[in-house]
Amino acid sequence: MTVRIAVVGAAGAFGMKHLDGLQNIEDAEVTVVSGTRLEQTQAVAAQYGVPAAVVGLDAVLERDDVDAVILATPTGLHASQTQAVLAAGKHVQVEIPLADSVADAEATLAAAEASDRIAMVGHTRRFNPSHQYVHGRIAAGEFAVQQMDVQTYFFRRSNTNAKGEPRSWTDHLLWHHAAHTVDLFAYQTGRIVQANAIQGPIHPELGIAMDMSIQLRAETGAICTLSLSFNNEGPFGTFFRYIGDSATYLARYDDLYTGADEQIDVSQVAVSMNGIELQDREFVAAISEGREPNSSLRQVIDCYRVLGALESQLEEQLA
Repeated sequence: MTVRIAVVGAAGAFGMKHLDGLQNIEDAEVTVVSGTRLEQTQAVAAQYGVPAAVVGLDAVLERDDVDAVILATPTGLHASQTQAVLAAGKHVQVEIPLADSVADAEATLAAAEASDRIAMVGHTRRFNPSHQYVHGRIAAGEFAVQQMDVQTYFFRRSNTNAKGEPRSWTDHLLWHHAAHTVDLFAYQTGRIVQANAIQGPIHPELGIAMDMSIQLRAETGAICTLSLSFNNEGPFGTFFRYIGDSATYLARYDDLYTGADEQIDVSQVAVSMNGIELQDREFVAAISEGREPNSSLRQVIDCYRVLGALESQLEEQLA
């Protein structure tokens, strides 16, 4: 079965990452790309050999050559656009985060549960081979997490994307970058039962905290300490230390190391080393097989409930 896919936000950093991954998936066919500027979107279509380029989501939803939509659009649009795709009777994968408020996340889950379409969120850490390797050891009873120590660091004092290009919306440490770790911690250890957060000063122009610290505890007793910053001048990215009962692991995106910094070969964990491609493979496979995907809205909703509780804490601190 060939799944005909539209990528919305195709010219952005993650839109192009999805297009790169989809090229390697035999059962996926990108029939249209969408953006906000036609000329730029047409250039992306030409680069990837996509037959059609349009502006906006509505122009995608009215097409009969689209079975599924991948949304790589600004965070503030994710919830409403996901609901619109489902209402149009198409499958949807929305980039992380699902929403930037718990109310919007809950409303989107309700729309997904009322639909017979596949609805998935791009929680890429579930799919990175490094974290898959650790998850496999946990599932086999060979490893249990006692503590996760995570650093998410960028130098981003202006509205720029992962390609360093200007953008019109403001990124957020809590609703975007913390979402990766909150969900992964629960995925690896169990439901989160306690969460605390503090944040640094609010940026006078961006209106967001540029530094944040989060503590989590799972029902299993495992704990997580997450440090996030937009003020760090390098190295950039997110770095995970798993401290467990039988080993220590350091995960750096798709690479994995022992506590002694010896690299572990994770090339055979999955069919690709690219987490975005593996995420897209799961989306396509779930559609073809008519099953719930890993990282479905139902599976990740608790992450957004935790983020909502943390946001309430942070608001109380500012009051």
